[in-house]
Amino acid sequence: MCYNSFIMCLRSSAAKKLFLGPQNAAFLRNFSVKVTSDGLNVDKRTLVSAERKQRTFTDRSQLKYARRLVVKLGSAVITREDGNGLALGRLASIVEQVAECHHEGRECIMVTSGAVAFGRQKLTQELLMSLSMRETLSPSDHTREDAGSILDPRAAAAVGQSELMSMYDAMFSQYNVKIAQVLVTKPDFYNEETRKNLFCTLSELISLNIVPIINTNDAVSPPMYIHDDTVVPGTGKKGIGIKDNDSLSALLAAEVQSDLLIMMSDVDGIYNKPPWEDGARMMHTYTSKDKDQVQFGQKSKVGTGGMDSKVNAATWAMARGVSVVICNGMQEKAIKTIISGRKVGTFFTDYATNSTTSVDVLAENARTGSRVLQQLTPSERASAIHSLSDLLLSKQDEILQANSKDLEEATKSGLAKPLLDRLSLSQGKLKTLSIGLKQIADSSYENVGRVLRKTKLAENLILRQVTVPIGVLLVIFESRPDSLPQVAALAMASANGLLLKGGKEAAHSNKALMALVKESLQTVGADDAISLVSTREEISDLLAMEKHIDLIIPRGSSDLVRSIQKQSQHIPVLGHAEGICHVYIDKDADPHKALKIVRDAKCDYPAACNAMETLLVHEDHLSSTLFTDICNMLKKEGVKIHAGPKLAGHLTFGPPPALTMRHEYGALECCVELVKDMSEAVEHIHKFGSSHTDVIVTENDVTAKKFLGIVDSACVFHNVSSRFADGFRFGLGAEVGISTARIHARGPVGVEGLLTTKWVLEGTDHTAAEFNEGKRNWLHETLPIN
Repeated sequence: MCYNSFIMCLRSSAAKKLFLGPQNAAFLRNFSVKVTSDGLNVDKRTLVSAERKQRTFTDRSQLKYARRLVVKLGSAVITREDGNGLALGRLASIVEQVAECHHEGRECIMVTSGAVAFGRQKLTQELLMSLSMRETLSPSDHTREDAGSILDPRAAAAVGQSELMSMYDAMFSQYNVKIAQVLVTKPDFYNEETRKNLFCTLSELISLNIVPIINTNDAVSPPMYIHDDTVVPGTGKKGIGIKDNDSLSALLAAEVQSDLLIMMSDVDGIYNKPPWEDGARMMHTYTSKDKDQVQFGQKSKVGTGGMDSKVNAATWAMARGVSVVICNGMQEKAIKTIISGRKVGTFFTDYATNSTTSVDVLAENARTGSRVLQQLTPSERASAIHSLSDLLLSKQDEILQANSKDLEEATKSGLAKPLLDRLSLSQGKLKTLSIGLKQIADSSYENVGRVLRKTKLAENLILRQVTVPIGVLLVIFESRPDSLPQVAALAMASANGLLLKGGKEAAHSNKALMALVKESLQTVGADDAISLVSTREEISDLLAMEKHIDLIIPRGSSDLVRSIQKQSQHIPVLGHAEGICHVYIDKDADPHKALKIVRDAKCDYPAACNAMETLLVHEDHLSSTLFTDICNMLKKEGVKIHAGPKLAGHLTFGPPPALTMRHEYGALECCVELVKDMSEAVEHIHKFGSSHTDVIVTENDVTAKKFLGIVDSACVFHNVSSRFADGFRFGLGAEVGISTARIHARGPVGVEGLLTTKWVLEGTDHTAAEFNEGKRNWLHETLPIN
């Protein structure tokens, strides 16, 4: 029964290298192992006959623990779209991923198609060459046109199999991975002895750190088939009908006790109906209960198995403890992406529950909810916001209790103090939030449907440009739970659907606040317009939902924002990556005002994105008391000062030099630098700033006006703290974020930044041809909006 081979597998370097997750621990517990003088002894349960006690992974995040993988490559993945041979680039990428998994210590088995297609390409070339003479003698002979179709598939398989394995061997050798070919036929599974030998061979190959590549021997055997009710010899269990490589891979995955089977096809996953039909919806998770929800279409053009075959094979393997993912093998890095836990393809598991709604459904509901909000009257939308504002105060005890749990857990986990400050809620913060929400409500009556332009194009042909919501927003925020009601109120006021993804450090607070949002939406019948994404979806998965989400707004650290901007390829991102704000003390600055503004800009809330990070001081102040007073004030407030290059050059014993002039400290730290005049200050801001908020302190109105005009930032202030760059302080009620972009919204983004427009044209029986023919005349007359 090849016990020694299985022992070698357990003792192999691959087994030692791989981290053990809960699944693998369960796997090893299925075997009674003890040390003897001869080495390890294993109870008589082997790779072939062991009863599988473990079950499928509960969710995608656990797939990184998969130790043994079976990767099935469908014909559509292996072959080119034009049918002329193999898709070498795609195949090379898959080989690279399998090799990476192999070097990570995972045990990989491949089930491949493509021999017939590859062989047909080779034989067609030979056939066409032999036909050239016949075609010369008989120009009317059209055999060349049918050369590919007249080839016997068994002959093609015989030629293609060796060529295919040569290709695999060449590709895997680039990664120092050894492979072995295993051809199987019907008797290998039906006959007890050959079946035993097959799995003994696989066990031996795995223990030797070799990747087995399995295919059916189509050169000598008809399509294999074991009836579903056939008892497999030696197991007492019913087998699966082996009609194609889908069912073959499922059988192998179950028999070798694979943790994960990846079935690569030419579709993204399982849909509830053929993807080209209306109402087709991708099913990211599939359980045995979903069988009746799926309508199957036609099978693949090049393979032998359709989607129904894949689902049947996957559910059969799942029932025997194998987690399965059906994915598009043409997607870049599909295997590695699946193992990392990303939502790629359809994940088959026994453990999926309906306790949480999938994010796709939440997004679809948000779209529908947005349209419900649009149909409401302005007063109804305002009433929902007023309701939320009142709930923040009437239920503040529940909110603060939830927030205290978050603070306690965050403190234990060592969360940085600036993030703790953002996480903390108080009665004062909730009161300010409530006031801000009422401002949003009171100013929301002319948001949606407001006419911006009205033009009389021709007689009885009137064009209007009106405001409408963007659609569905995804707001990703860290630490600050007070962002949730602010953004929710702005979404209500602008009639946008909204998905909120908060950080786990604020889970309790966000849940409590979201309950209040839902309660306020219920009063106007728009419950589903706003939802909190509390599933384990990775942010990268949310960023790929371009069909459902229209705009992403990140609120958090510069690392978070930059990561989202980098990952989001198809959904626009509104926000700022950094808040490097400057305060410039001009030579004509009032000392008292300068001290007051600098203290507030740096010390009022150092973790905020509108806090001062760099103080620029006119060099004339270096010899005055103002410079000393500012430094003493900052030190008294506990601010750590870093010296810019010019300041460091003037001081023998000064503050430590700044490592970089472009840094957001987000704490009681700042950089101080000297400049010779206002122009040099502006040059510094443009070179090292982030176009967020920049301030000049001066009594010279000419200098101030010039500074305000030429500094290219979202917010530019004169004799005002940078901390005023805020939606509430601007009278917007709240902000969904601050944007440093130069299109659409800029600066604190309130309701206006969440609206777009549409054109409404009303006529009688107008046609464009009439204007071309001179029957009607253009007027293009601007009309008053009201």
